[in-house]
Amino acid sequence: MRRSPIPTYAELCDRTDAPAGSAWGVFGPDDELGTLNHLTPERVLAAAGCVRTGETFNLDLPLDAFDPALIPTRKSLQHTLFAGNPYHRDEYLDSFYTQNTSQIDGFRHIGHPETGFYNGADPSRFVAGDPFLGINRFAERGIVGRGVLIDVDRYLRSIDRSLDHAGGEAIPISIVAEAARHQRVELRHGDILMIRTGWLHHHLVESTPEQRQRNTNPLRCSGLKAEPDTVAWLWDNKFSLVATDNIAVEAWPADPNSPFVTESERAGAIARSSHSGLMHRVLIPLLGFVLGELWSLDSLAERCAADGQWDCLLVASPMNLTGGAGSPANATAIR
Repeated sequence: MRRSPIPTYAELCDRTDAPAGSAWGVFGPDDELGTLNHLTPERVLAAAGCVRTGETFNLDLPLDAFDPALIPTRKSLQHTLFAGNPYHRDEYLDSFYTQNTSQIDGFRHIGHPETGFYNGADPSRFVAGDPFLGINRFAERGIVGRGVLIDVDRYLRSIDRSLDHAGGEAIPISIVAEAARHQRVELRHGDILMIRTGWLHHHLVESTPEQRQRNTNPLRCSGLKAEPDTVAWLWDNKFSLVATDNIAVEAWPADPNSPFVTESERAGAIARSSHSGLMHRVLIPLLGFVLGELWSLDSLAERCAADGQWDCLLVASPMNLTGGAGSPANATAIR
């Protein structure tokens, strides 16, 4: 059976049969995978052709990379080892927040304050043990495809520009597209897009402990600019997943004048929160976009820059946590 074409973002914004700007029903009325539907068997098979040298790159930070945690509502990981006898070790984790470091957001993670969660999901089912719209759906499906890295930080440095990471500079999507053209990268439908902003390197390598403290209290982070052009470019390119090396994919905190502040929030009918104005509340619940945050991209970027090959086979294996809201990325690039 021939598939119906995927509507453009402009067409989605004109919808009257579902929330305007949403992809609800585009992948089916009961869909729980969103943009992962772009990872067709044909595209996965083609991605295997990106393996040229057999080199592998871990894209995950250590689970204890941030102490204290970047988000105040999360706590630092506590790892306990114990022995049943002198020749045995077992272990357990306390304060294990699944989205504390390199992560993939699940669809339970964020809803839209006016329209709700992806595909109109009933949040009363969002309980531990119920698989509905949980991160387990991504684990069951598996995430394997052509990964493409766009190194925005490297591109800007090549033209004598740098991002204000500490100030939370917002990056227009036109800059990302420019960087892709500079790298001579061919973007294909179904790609797992990785965008290196340089924020993680700035925070963990270039900053002193005192600077890191200032930069996280309150947290400010460079990232994609929250505007319709960004959403349209990401959606219309039919990426299956978008991952960055910053805390939120987009710049944090949200601009108080963001176009994604809802009318209800502007009118005071709904109280504003730290999520008000975030593109997250469009990408995840309205479009079913799978997002990755805090991916460790420096080593991969160095290798890609050395030979000019910016694609790879990418495998990510989220935890099979029934009803989970997110997971460590467990991502590996194979070149």
